[in-house]
Amino acid sequence: MPRDEAALARAAGGASHPKPSLLILVAVSAIGPLALNLFVPSMPGLQAAFGIPYATAQLTLTLYLIGLAAAQLIYGPLSDRFGRRPTLIAGLWLFVAGSLAAAVAPSIELLIAARMAQALGGAAGIVLARAIVRDLYGREKAASMIGYITMAWVLAPMIAPVVGGLLDQAFDWRAGFWLLAAAGVAVVLSCHVYLHETHHDRSLGGGWRGLLEGYRWLLRRPRFNAYALTTGFTSSVFFSFLAGAPYVMVEVLGRSPVEYGLWFILSSLGYMTGNGLAGRFSERLGVERMIALGTILAFLGAATALGLFLAGALAPWALFVPMLLVAVGNGLAIPNGIAGAVSVNPRLAGTAAGLAGFLQLGLGAATSQSVGLLQGIEPYAVVYVMTAGALIAVLVHQVAIRFWREADRACPSDSTTSGGRR
Repeated sequence: MPRDEAALARAAGGASHPKPSLLILVAVSAIGPLALNLFVPSMPGLQAAFGIPYATAQLTLTLYLIGLAAAQLIYGPLSDRFGRRPTLIAGLWLFVAGSLAAAVAPSIELLIAARMAQALGGAAGIVLARAIVRDLYGREKAASMIGYITMAWVLAPMIAPVVGGLLDQAFDWRAGFWLLAAAGVAVVLSCHVYLHETHHDRSLGGGWRGLLEGYRWLLRRPRFNAYALTTGFTSSVFFSFLAGAPYVMVEVLGRSPVEYGLWFILSSLGYMTGNGLAGRFSERLGVERMIALGTILAFLGAATALGLFLAGALAPWALFVPMLLVAVGNGLAIPNGIAGAVSVNPRLAGTAAGLAGFLQLGLGAATSQSVGLLQGIEPYAVVYVMTAGALIAVLVHQVAIRFWREADRACPSDSTTSGGRR
């Protein structure tokens, strides 16, 4: 495997066609998170519309996350075998179909099924945008590019809760799905016209056995596991917040979905700031330092929210202001953790992106559902779960830094395939 990053990009086919525009990569990676955030303010209204418990309404979020996570296990290796472009376009058309089905769903059961289809399609953009970036850039540069891409597409999830709240208030919860279907059509048609293939070195073995072999290889690498788990637990802090904050705002504090959406902008600005800092400094400081800084900031923010709630500061600012610090930390850590994971073996960038994304969203789904279940017992369960996830992320990364030099000696190929700084 070539060690020189320029040679690696040429081997991936980056010189055969113009590089995809940043706007395309932003759009395809944003469509799945957009569908997640646009719908969140409508969950209390959905509960009333179908006459269901909040935990059942929570399934429209939790199962969406599970669908995003599970689909990445498929899209990653398929794109390594058949190419990024056809795999991505197929997934985006599935997203459009799921959005249309959700818009006309007559029951909660069919809505949940439609949300699953929407998630299975939207996952394609998340995993394949990351793989495309790694096709074209080395590890540290990929971390910077992922940071810039995330900084740009976070604008959509930032305004999505506000738009979702306004649509729910003016019409009903179905209006958001019609908007998502239209957005999906625009994105997939743009990919048909402007997105070129970036992965041409398709040396993965034949059949499903060959696809699964990539997972086996990655899971035996301690370096990949460290990056993926750190990213997963860091992300779980945000997903815990996403599951619990609407309940706290609407049911406990008596605020409106629109007000929740306005406060949510603060978190999105924090995440965008962290992404921008990752884009600017990841090449200079290196992946490990950026992850360490990000995980520590996220823990400090979550612990501050916990302390304020325990002290009796029951107000929106006590949750959302500390979440600003959490979001900055996530913005620093997540792009670097992803870049590290997909750089362990650049020929398996799609498989690595899919597996890391599965762990990231799988942990997010588990923590979000745990918040939904615990809220019936403890109204402020969100801050407890956030703090626990942030602490685990710090510990996983610090243990990894201490021990993976020994892991490199045990698996020497890791040190030659991950590239960049240690």
